[in-house]
This record gives sequence, C-alpha cells and structure tokens, in this order.
Amino acid sequence: MSRTDFIIATAAILFVAFVLGWFANWLVHRFTRVSARDVSELDRISQELHEAEETRDEAITYLQQREAELSNKLHQTEAELNATMDGLRDARAEVEELRTQLQRAKTGA
Repeated sequence: MSRTDFIIATAAILFVAFVLGWFANWLVHRFTRVSARDVSELDRISQELHEAEETRDEAITYLQQREAELSNKLHQTEAELNATMDGLRDARAEVEELRTQLQRAKTGA
C-alpha cells in the first residue's frame, strides 16, 4: 500500500465516521424533539399540579383544625361525663343513706 492509498483510505474511514456521527446526532434530535404544543401541555399540567397541591395543603390544614376542634369537644364532653358520673354517684350514695335512715325510722318508730 502506497502512501497515497493510505491517505485515501484514512480519509474515507474518517468521512464514514463523520457521516455516522452526524446521522446518530440527527436521530437523537429527531426522537427527543419537543414541540411547542407539548411544552404548552406541560405548562398546563404543571399549573394544574400546583393548584392541586395548594388545594391539598388547604384541605390538610382544614382537617387538622377540625381534628383539634373535635378533640377539644371530646375532652370537654368527657370532663362533663365524669362530673355527671360523680354527681350521680354522690346522689346514689345520698339516696342509699336516706333509705337507710328511713328504714331505721320505720323500724324504730
């Protein structure tokens, strides 16, 4: 192989490598290209997602406030129930004591 043949073969190999690289680059850009319609669709979806997240945060805040209110009402109701039960217990004890006194008064009189 002469020097000229070697230069021509090297040039041909480099040209083929260049063409293959250019073709691969064209394919990559062809398949990854995003249209303006797709970008506007992505913008709309991101806006809807943002609004949904805000709505979710508001709902979580509302539920936490409502849970605190209901928990407070539950504690108040439990305290009222305990007070009522104590009053009922005292009333029953007083009634039993009055019955005992009445029984003694009937048997003693």
